[in-house]
Amino acid sequence: MENGIKSQTTEFIPRFRPGFLSPRYWGIWCAIGLIAGAAYVPARWRDPFLGALGRLSGKLARGARYRAEVNLKYCLPELSDAEREKIIDDMFALVPQSTVLMAELACRDTEQFKKRVFWHGEQAIEDLKAQQRNIIFLVPHGWAVDVPAMLMAASGQKVAAMFHNQRNDLVDYMWNLMRRRFGGRMHTRNDGIKPFIYSIREGYWGYYLPDQDHGAKQSEFVDFFATYKATLPVIGRMMKVCRAEVVPLFPVYNSKTSQLHIYVHPPMTDLAGAGEVYVAQRMNEEVELLVRPNPEQYTWLLKLLKTRKPGDADPYKRRT
Repeated sequence: MENGIKSQTTEFIPRFRPGFLSPRYWGIWCAIGLIAGAAYVPARWRDPFLGALGRLSGKLARGARYRAEVNLKYCLPELSDAEREKIIDDMFALVPQSTVLMAELACRDTEQFKKRVFWHGEQAIEDLKAQQRNIIFLVPHGWAVDVPAMLMAASGQKVAAMFHNQRNDLVDYMWNLMRRRFGGRMHTRNDGIKPFIYSIREGYWGYYLPDQDHGAKQSEFVDFFATYKATLPVIGRMMKVCRAEVVPLFPVYNSKTSQLHIYVHPPMTDLAGAGEVYVAQRMNEEVELLVRPNPEQYTWLLKLLKTRKPGDADPYKRRT
């Protein structure tokens, strides 16, 4: 058992621990209560306050802000410093807004929530579903990344996803409890990719986030926006083993209208039989196509570029 998650053959289930009631977690419980309470406030009222709170937090979170500045300088060098700073401010505003949005879906009436959700290009999904094809969604790290999978599960579709454990055990428990409100399977990355593959072969739609840096050993160095990135081309192997189609997807939350827009691209039919360099490059191309129209929705504070080619400097190392 790790972080309150009980390992079974094919999935990981959040388990409550009596220790979560100890004083060390009281502050977390207060934060959980505030998030749950905010979920019952109309979005048009709460989002301006949450956005201001997020922007303020972004000014104080120097380490995270610095990583975002580095990533945007490498990836979008054509923008001015002021334009990149605005993207970062808007990104931090989305953090609490998207967190409460997810809590709203987890706590409140699903049908009312769906009235503010708009799918774009979903016919691609419907066509594959009619053909009874397995699907792996290629989903860049966005702040509302969990919501589309929850909505699919709420509609009766079986969904499986991989995740990293949160550092705090109680946060990890509550986050995965929300993710699993409507069912589906959660697979921790610590156990490798096989359980995830088994679920897809059993008919679950896979939900795969492609843009984390897994090091150089099994990755390919390919273009990523205006720079390059160590990219794991595992999606090509997965689609073959799972006999699945790969469908890019990206959620975009508009806090001005309180609407969630989910953009779906056509299946990546050119990956079948392709080499790993080509697969890795196409993955990054799809990430860029999805992210560029709304760059503030992307989690630029991750160490996306930490693995560099031999001789290239660590971009996150502060110069003295």
